[in-house]
Amino acid sequence: MDNFIFQNPTKLIFGKDQLQQLKVEVPRYGKKVLLVYGGGSIKRTGLYDKVVTILNEIGAEVFELPGVEPNPRITTARKGVEICKTEGIDFILAVGGGSVIDCSKLIAAGAKYDGDAWDIVIKKAFAKEALPFGTVLTLAATGSEMNAGSVITNWETNEKYGWGSAVTFPKFSILDPVHTYSVPKNQTIYGIVDMMSHVLEHYFHLTEETDFQDRMCESLLITVMETAPKLLEDLENYDHRATILYCGTMALNGILNMGYRGDWATHNLEHAVSAVYDIPHGGGLAILFPHWMEHNLKVKPERFKQLAERVLGVNSEGKSAEEAGLEGIRKLREYWNSIGAPARLADYDIDESKLDLMADRAMANGEFGNFTKLNREDCLAIYRAAL
Repeated sequence: MDNFIFQNPTKLIFGKDQLQQLKVEVPRYGKKVLLVYGGGSIKRTGLYDKVVTILNEIGAEVFELPGVEPNPRITTARKGVEICKTEGIDFILAVGGGSVIDCSKLIAAGAKYDGDAWDIVIKKAFAKEALPFGTVLTLAATGSEMNAGSVITNWETNEKYGWGSAVTFPKFSILDPVHTYSVPKNQTIYGIVDMMSHVLEHYFHLTEETDFQDRMCESLLITVMETAPKLLEDLENYDHRATILYCGTMALNGILNMGYRGDWATHNLEHAVSAVYDIPHGGGLAILFPHWMEHNLKVKPERFKQLAERVLGVNSEGKSAEEAGLEGIRKLREYWNSIGAPARLADYDIDESKLDLMADRAMANGEFGNFTKLNREDCLAIYRAAL
């Protein structure tokens, strides 16, 4: 196990009817609030009215930034930064899923930066301070509600990158499973794939003696895989929504990966695809992750065998580590397909025409991956296999 320092300052407020905690939390930070949300689903469900009513009750002056995209764009974040600077915003409240939260993180950092917020995303500048912000989560997927990371797309240049800073943890996050009832089946599936992919990114590493961390990762994957089919048959089941919501947060809040560094190459591969084609992140991961696994099976076959045995129900008796690992990869792909996730890039009408562009975007910062380094030819091989 490697040395590590762990600190997560986000207050997690979980459970039914916890929205009232806004009355306690928001006044700690000021009166001028920027409310950030997406395409309008929170208005259809009534959540918008509830949030605004509470903010009015505590005397907040509310400004709004609607329309955050599923792959949040730098143009939208710039609008939020401008509002913050012009109006002297004290606090940002993100109401929505990971995209809304990711955009809010960049707005919070950009509001304290003199240059263009895109500088922070491409690491031309580092976020040293940020406006305080909180979240009301409506989608179980990214874990952005309890981490410092953010992913932003520049559609004009077909670039999509992850970034983060110690100053971009939410001050608090309110997670009421009821707020996820309205998430449609396809988005629920994408969220399930996303959180499982986060755990898999952790799992593939080269550090020795991580037995406890391995078991935590495995138990989360098993829990999600057991719960997901039941949830997809009953989208308004509180207990199933609660389980998946909590798993999504735990998958990427830093607890699972203390003492080692996971791979994260597949996320970079997918970001390059959705930067060019604007596909759902979880859909892209469902397609690409098994191909990344097949491409890198020989790096550490025992790791793949362990996952296959402990999580995917593979009986490895009489099989080599590679054979067991390959069976596990097949079972993972079959599981994701069984719950309705896509199988091929062709499902999104993606062909060979822009493979070079996707590889260029994936390689923007050079070779990547911590389990093993991928170069441009590796990227192209994985993309081709996924067509």
